[in-house]
Amino acid sequence: MSDVVIYTSDYCSYCDRAKGLLDARGIAYEEILIDRGDGEARRRLAAATGRYTVPQIFVGSTPIGGFDDLHALDRAGVLAEMISR
Repeated sequence: MSDVVIYTSDYCSYCDRAKGLLDARGIAYEEILIDRGDGEARRRLAAATGRYTVPQIFVGSTPIGGFDDLHALDRAGVLAEMISR
C-alpha cells in the first residue's frame, strides 16, 4: 500500500492533473474513486478533510488538500520531503 492516497471521481480534470504530477515525480499512490452521486462517501471525506471536493490527497494520515495544494507543496520542495519520511 502506498503512503499517498488520492480520492478522485470520473471526468475530473484536477484529479487528472494531480495524478499526472504524482506520476511525473515517480510517486506511487492508491486511488480511491468516489462516484459523483455517492453522498455518504463525500460526507466521510468531508469529515476527514473539511472538504467535499475531489481530488483530496493524503500523505500518510495527513490530508494535504487538492491539486493546487499538491502543486504548491511540489514547487516548494516540501512534497518530496513529506514522501521520504
